[in-house]
Amino acid sequence: MRILHVLNHTQRLNGHVHAAVDLACAQAAQGHEVFVASGGGDFDGLLHEKGIKTFTVDHNRKVLNLLKAEVRLLQALRKSRAEVVHAHMMTSAVLAFPISKLIGVPLITTVHNEFEKSATLMGLGKRVIAVSDVVAASMRRRGVAASKLAVVLNGTIGSARSEGRSEVPAALHKPSIVFVGGLHPRKGLPDLLQAVDILYQSSPNFHLYIVGDGPFRQDYELMASQLKCAPAVTFIGPAKDPYPYMLGADIFVLPSHADPAPLVLSEAREAACAVVGTKVDGIPQLLEQGEAGILVPPKDPNALAQTLQQLIETPDQIELWKQRSQYRIDYLTIDRVARDTMQVYLSALSRQTAATTANRDQPNTTG
Repeated sequence: MRILHVLNHTQRLNGHVHAAVDLACAQAAQGHEVFVASGGGDFDGLLHEKGIKTFTVDHNRKVLNLLKAEVRLLQALRKSRAEVVHAHMMTSAVLAFPISKLIGVPLITTVHNEFEKSATLMGLGKRVIAVSDVVAASMRRRGVAASKLAVVLNGTIGSARSEGRSEVPAALHKPSIVFVGGLHPRKGLPDLLQAVDILYQSSPNFHLYIVGDGPFRQDYELMASQLKCAPAVTFIGPAKDPYPYMLGADIFVLPSHADPAPLVLSEAREAACAVVGTKVDGIPQLLEQGEAGILVPPKDPNALAQTLQQLIETPDQIELWKQRSQYRIDYLTIDRVARDTMQVYLSALSRQTAATTANRDQPNTTG
């Protein structure tokens, strides 16, 4: 199948970009002809390496620029002869909708950030992919027909981004607690800082490592410096590859207030961390409803501190939850994501076209 992905850019440190790049590379590896139209960025080199052609379509939201973007996207669609267009963010969906109608190619959209009001516009797709069950339910409440919706849970294991990464665990003070994520309020880092401050009163031997960057980094660093637990907290800053920190971690914590289906949980489970996450949005689904990680209430530093204390003071429990992180781990592979996504594509095509495409894409097993 010929597939054209449309997204704002291909810069690192953005979850929906990582998910789209992972999917595009997996589809190319499965034998599909894949194209990406975006404003460009860090991952273009990887896309080219995997045989994916890129088109530059600037998504800047100025009227004149958007008109130019429409023309460029139309040219990309014609040059690629794509059979489906897959948009990953609101601006991409709005740009792709009229062009896909004009050419007669189905538009697929993926809702990565349903907490944004603009996510309703992702309903423009002929099929709408939700990255978790909670996201699908939210889109139904916004008026998107259930018949258009399909859930494809995020997964990262085996992604092209992980090729060649270091498998050497970072040297961390034990027992270690690691957070990886953007430093903004939605990720709930102040709750984690308050929780470890409580924990520090009775169990001061742990160390918390905060990996990531964002607009609130200085605020959070100031907050941490004023807490009693300050000696036990280290801000690592942005890391091109945070995986070694997960490999070195005893406990991985994601204290989010809102998180549709965070890729970092797939990575933390792959690294065999004992995982603690808040019971919001797609986190329970990614942790198998508590079978593969401990779920705590959001915005509750006391409950989080109690959970961390139980783990820190009972090393056997850390080992148990490291083992439990591997429960159904195969479901989090990018190959599964690509296969499930292909079924959504086929459902959007006419019955005759879908049958022709499916037969054409079958591997040749004759000698």
